[in-house]
Amino acid sequence: MALALADGTQLALQVHDSTGPARASVVLGCAIGVPQRYYQGFAAWLAGRGFRVTTFDYRDSGASRSRPLRRARATLDDWARDYAAVITQARAALAQQPLFLVGNSLGGQLPGLLPEAVQGQIDGLLAVAAGSGYWRVLARPAQRGAHLFWYGVLPLATSVCGYFPGARLKMIGDLPAGVAWQWRRWCLHPRYSAGAEGEAAQQRYAAVRFPIHALSFADDEMMSLRGTEQLLALYCQAPQQIERITPQQLGVARIGHLGFFRADFAATLWPRAQQVLDGWCTATMPATPATPATPATPVTYRTPAGAPALHTATP
Repeated sequence: MALALADGTQLALQVHDSTGPARASVVLGCAIGVPQRYYQGFAAWLAGRGFRVTTFDYRDSGASRSRPLRRARATLDDWARDYAAVITQARAALAQQPLFLVGNSLGGQLPGLLPEAVQGQIDGLLAVAAGSGYWRVLARPAQRGAHLFWYGVLPLATSVCGYFPGARLKMIGDLPAGVAWQWRRWCLHPRYSAGAEGEAAQQRYAAVRFPIHALSFADDEMMSLRGTEQLLALYCQAPQQIERITPQQLGVARIGHLGFFRADFAATLWPRAQQVLDGWCTATMPATPATPATPATPVTYRTPAGAPALHTATP
């Protein structure tokens, strides 16, 4: 299906209706350069457990791309507006139930830039492999090549091609030039998006009051634990918690930055996501509590210093 925005943009959406009565809506925000099709297995799995799940592609990307990327004018500000429009549509479709976000990487960063009226429609954010993209706090594998990427590869490739040809370079994915340049500005600022965009952006992050549960992976090649802590520090008034997971806890060789959404983890990591969402359903709908999923592995919790604690029972 398509969602028509006021400026004429058509966003490609995929809605997975819940099996049985829906207990909540979930909007899934993609990582940068990753199309919504990557998340369909997880979305369908979650719909089978009582959630109405909406995925979408940001304008000028994935199935929402309607013109050559050289002609695309999208920015990350536009992508935040797209996110807001999908949230508003999903909320209206299931107005009496809570609405949660599952945000992968960029999908966990953009909610802090949403208008307060849209933030008020959100009842929780499960941030998966999300953190500050400031290059000095990236995981070591990403940090090693960051200086060359931001000062050489991205500016040169984007200037020559009129967009960032990430697919051809096997780096990130294709990005509109406006997105690439704005993302570069964010990643070169110590306070990432909030610092690069100034006081208004900082105030929007500080206005967030919905709970945030961040899943951080010890072998993430992009996001470090420090980066996740720095992102959550921008959401300074939100109840929040970081859950640190290692491949060893799951008995696997690798999870990585995007691995959570692979079907390989349907029996281990996906039930953990359900448990977080079920807990929030219980908190927002006390008259009809959901039965929590059985956790698959032991986990480690951290609440960033100075942040309001998210009181979730440790399994």
